[in-house]
Amino acid sequence: MTSAPPFPGPSLEEFEAARPVVANVAQVTPMESSRFLSAVLGSEVLLKCENLQRTGSYKLRGAYNLISSLSPEERARGVVAASAGNHSQGVARAAQALGIKATIFMPVGVALPKLQATQDYGATVVLAGDIFNESLKAAKDFVAETGAVFIPPFDHPKVVAGQGTLGLDILDQVPDVDTVVVPIGGGGLISGVASAMKQRAAQLGRTVRIIGVQAENAAAYPPSLAAGKPVKIDVLPTISDGIAVATPGTLNFEIIQATVDEVVTVSDDDTARALVMLLERAKLVVEPAGAVAVAAILAGKVTGTGKTVAILSGGNIDPMLMQRIIAHGLAASERYLKLRIMLPDRPGQLARTAELVAEANANVVEVVHTRHGKFQINEAELELHIETRGPEHRTAVMKKLTDAGYKIRVADDI
Repeated sequence: MTSAPPFPGPSLEEFEAARPVVANVAQVTPMESSRFLSAVLGSEVLLKCENLQRTGSYKLRGAYNLISSLSPEERARGVVAASAGNHSQGVARAAQALGIKATIFMPVGVALPKLQATQDYGATVVLAGDIFNESLKAAKDFVAETGAVFIPPFDHPKVVAGQGTLGLDILDQVPDVDTVVVPIGGGGLISGVASAMKQRAAQLGRTVRIIGVQAENAAAYPPSLAAGKPVKIDVLPTISDGIAVATPGTLNFEIIQATVDEVVTVSDDDTARALVMLLERAKLVVEPAGAVAVAAILAGKVTGTGKTVAILSGGNIDPMLMQRIIAHGLAASERYLKLRIMLPDRPGQLARTAELVAEANANVVEVVHTRHGKFQINEAELELHIETRGPEHRTAVMKKLTDAGYKIRVADDI
């Protein structure tokens, strides 16, 4: 055996010490094989289903490891967190398990399921600000006023050690794993997983490759790694709001710089396709941020041989958002087609277009017919929402309509 190399952050002993602590509230989540993803990658792919963790994400691990280490005096002051999602539920459940008062600051527009889940774990929820940064400021003001202990979402050695227990679980479940693909926001999960796995692997005389994945509209790590220090970026809108973090954590960046082999980015279309694939093929409900590792595999951003584990980091998704993302994912996969068709404004045209779509073996799921718009007075516009089986079938449907003389336009506002 070789000795583990020095890494910033927690030692292997600290990761190991966190395991029995975290086991008080967190379960060892399932490891599922995926034939579909294995065929895409060309080697075996397994899914680490942390979306099935208690509270619906890995966040419980780090929150509990930190909160359980507080002194009696600190516990008496209560704990505070700011979050629009999984961190709030992790802190609330950890505090509940330890009998500690928790106050969670969330944006006013937070999704109702996340708000209710946090309250159900016994936390006091304060809605403050329209965006996360405003909620964070309110939380820190509360800490200054009351002396409560602030629980950071990722930039703390105890949080990193707690999240790293997930990496040790992976090594127990798949001892010969070659590559692990991990979502990245602020860096708490990947810094823990990468450091724990690299240190354990070095002790065993082997290597493990770690690939991080960010949403391309919130990718602070590629420019930070290029600059050699944390760089703040402007976060653009993304469906992966759970990993939309403008600045890497200081400790997390140091660990990632030393332990992560590569960081790639995925688009929202890539992530939407991954969510649909996980629902259809794996029967798993995963939130957008939790699906980016799978999105990277589907988008060809990950290569390799041997066994690859993709971490599904969370499953807390608003059903209304899921409905929209599924529609977007189907469109991105060219299995949902929205067409606008100009028709002569005379009887029988609607029936004729429906007949042509049926002849192409496609299914119309929604129809909008209007005479109002910037077109000729003797014309009408028909909007058809059509289910297709993929790119070739989509092309065949459009050809059927154009061959019949109709002018069609693909709408991009699905």
